Amino acid sequence: MGIIKAVQLAFEYIRRDEDGNVEGITRAIDGVDLEIKEGQFIAVLGHNGSGKSTLAKHLNALLHPTEGTVYVDGKDVREADKVWEIRQTAGMVFQNPDNQIIGQVVEEDVGFGPENLGVETKEIWERVEESLKAVGMYEYRKHSPNKLSGGQKQRVSIAGVIAMHPKCIILDEPTAMLDPNGRKEVLRAARALNQVEGITVILITHYMEEVIHADKVFVMDQGKVVLQGTPREIFTRVEELRKLRLDVPQVTELAYELKKAGLDVPEGILTKEELVEALKSLKK
Repeated sequence: MGIIKAVQLAFEYIRRDEDGNVEGITRAIDGVDLEIKEGQFIAVLGHNGSGKSTLAKHLNALLHPTEGTVYVDGKDVREADKVWEIRQTAGMVFQNPDNQIIGQVVEEDVGFGPENLGVETKEIWERVEESLKAVGMYEYRKHSPNKLSGGQKQRVSIAGVIAMHPKCIILDEPTAMLDPNGRKEVLRAARALNQVEGITVILITHYMEEVIHADKVFVMDQGKVVLQGTPREIFTRVEELRKLRLDVPQVTELAYELKKAGLDVPEGILTKEELVEALKSLKK
């Protein structure tokens, strides 16, 4: 079994009136099966309302399934006595870093999680140092979080999760509120954690450019996983993605249009460098 496994997962939001009577039911997750292996970098794509963030909240037991279940490192999220262990295994980083940062000084904020876990003081400071270095924020350890940019705050949030030594980090649209530079900072930190530290990373996003380095992509629509595969496999299906109200990376779109116009370029081009090489080869 992988570090994360969903089995026929379903979840319903129930709306009630002031008297507690059911007004409506929305099925946000509808029969999802997926498996994520330890050490993978996974991306979950989907337009707003597709169910991707609801799925993310099941991966560390913030929500509990209406039907089916999720196993995190072999533990069933439906078992109340396993929730603490599950959240130590799978840490969560949310959209807005201001909702996650509580300390007045960066290093104190990062140390808050391991302190709650009962980690000894000496080891807490060792974890704070290694976590801040892992996201490139060690030089800001004495700063107030309020003085940091959005991207820097988000990297501090990620460091706070790393300090608890999770096997898996779930990033729920972590760049949605950031400018392009902030987005690059956060993604660079996430990729480094995966490649250098071996942490499983699950990135929930609707930005196509953020997923090109993922090992596998799951595309969601109406609570279901409708496409899955490598980024290249997913981005060869341009018309299907458009029907799902999703774009593709700009360079992939350009290559697709060039191919439609009759140029012999490969499908699923992901980077500018790949497109340049493809165009050069046409001249030979």
